[in-house]
Formats: sequence, C-alpha cells, structure tokens
Amino acid sequence: MLTDDLLWMFYHRMFQIRYVEESFLKLYDRGLIFGTVHTCIGQEVSAVAVTQALDAGKDIVWSNHRGHGHYLAFTGDLKGLVSELLGKASGVCAGIGGSQHLHSRNFYSNGILGGTIPCAVGCAYAEKYKGSGGIVAVYFGDGALAEGIVYESFNIASLWDLPILFVLEDNGIAQSTPKQYEHAGEFAARGESFGIQTTRMHASDVVAVYGASCSMVDEIRRVSRPQLLVLNTHRFAPHSKGDDTRDPKEILALRDHDPIGLHREQLRACDEERLDRLEREVVRQIDACVAVAIEDDSLKPDWFLANRDPR
Repeated sequence: MLTDDLLWMFYHRMFQIRYVEESFLKLYDRGLIFGTVHTCIGQEVSAVAVTQALDAGKDIVWSNHRGHGHYLAFTGDLKGLVSELLGKASGVCAGIGGSQHLHSRNFYSNGILGGTIPCAVGCAYAEKYKGSGGIVAVYFGDGALAEGIVYESFNIASLWDLPILFVLEDNGIAQSTPKQYEHAGEFAARGESFGIQTTRMHASDVVAVYGASCSMVDEIRRVSRPQLLVLNTHRFAPHSKGDDTRDPKEILALRDHDPIGLHREQLRACDEERLDRLEREVVRQIDACVAVAIEDDSLKPDWFLANRDPR
C-alpha cells in the first residue's frame, strides 16, 4: 500500500544515492578513490523502486559495474559502501572488492559485462530447487545485450521456469556508443522471443516503477516464471570518472527531466520544512561517514599472507 511515509522514504533513498555518488566523484578527484568508479547519477529510481518491491530477507540481487545505488537501496549499508570504495579494511569487502565487486549477504555485483546474468539464473535455479520462495532480481544495462550469454540465460530461465526478474536499465548509451549504433530491433522483443513476459516503462516516476515492480515480483513468486522489466532511464554523469564524450548541452537537457527533481517538487509542495530537514540530515550523515572512513585503516599486506578474515 502506498503511504505518505513511503513517498518520503523513496525520496530519502534516492537523494542519499545521488549525494553518495556525487561524493565518490569528488573523492576520486582528490585521489582518495583508486581504479574506477561508475556512478548511477540519474538512474536512482530503478534502484529504489525495484529493491523496495523485494523481500530483503530471502530475495537475491545481482548487480553490475554501476551498482552503488542498487547496493545502498537493498542493504542500507552506507558505511560499508563508502569504506569499500576508499579501500579501507572496514569496507563491506575489506577494501578488496572496490567499486565493482560488492557482496553482502544476498547482494552480489561484478564488473564483467553480462557476466552476472547467468550467475543470477543459477541462483534462481537454486532458490527454486530449495523451495525457499525467494526470487532473484538482476540488473544490467543496454550494453550487456551485445553479449550472447544474456540470451542463453533468457533461454534457460524460461525453459526451466525460474523465479527471476531481469531488470534492464536502458540509458541509451554503452560507455560512449549510442544504442542505435549497436543494437537493432526492440529491447522488449528480446525477452518476448523467449516467452518471457516483458514490461517497458520510463523510470521517471518512482511510484509507477514501484507499483509495476510489486506486481511483477508477486507474479514471479506465485507462478515461478521469469519476467523482464525494461526501464528507460538516463545517465547524467560520465561512464566512469570523467570519460564523457556527449555534448554538455545534451546532458543539461536530460537533467531538465531529473526524476529526483520531479519527486522533490511534489514533496516541497506538501512540506517544504520537512524536505529541507531531510536533505540536511542526509548530507550531514554522508559527510560524517566519509570523514570517518578516510581515517580508517587500509588492509595490511600480512593479512593476505596469513590467509585469515581481515575484519
């Protein structure tokens, strides 16, 4: 049931993800994050709406290289994520996994393009075999549809009636290649050709995406059949760090339809003071978390050699 508290919770989580991702880019510029960092700025709706429809106690999420938002929305583990990207021993994977390899209980991510999808299908098979009642949600972008393993996974999931929700975040560009130069045909038809029920919608309204996700999750849990949710969304930030080849005017035009901004204006009309308090508290919490994580210890080399749990 959609309540007033749920609407505020949606905004809280989306705003938190946005500010965390912006903070990561700043930390990278300061030389405090190494390697790479793929942010989901602009795509927060899909992270929040889909994970809210899941049962965190028994369902499983598989994410990709752009998975910080998915992780935060599903686990709520702010400190573990921030410390992980800063390479600290207090991180969720002791600083070893970094940006693309996050794991906490029933959340998994990996940076191999399309490689998580067969893993998620395997998990769905396991949950069906165990009779746990759990389902699997796996996120991937339009670029992953260039990988053959995706279609092999669709085939097995449909053939074996597996309880899995495929979530395609179609942001229209794979690194620097617009999808019209990479993919022929319609994305929705990809799943339908394997007998997978498909829903396509724009990820601009978190309430609408949440409602659709709840219906799909309930149906998957009831009949143990895969479904595909195709979400049209936009990536406002670079593919990774600062490698954005798009015209800045194009990005500004996309930001005119920022889903967080649209939701924010609705809440502002209801209670501007509450909105301001919420945003100040989120910023304060994240800034404090970053400050603490920066001072945390990194993993000691002898912990690797001793082959013991570094935490």
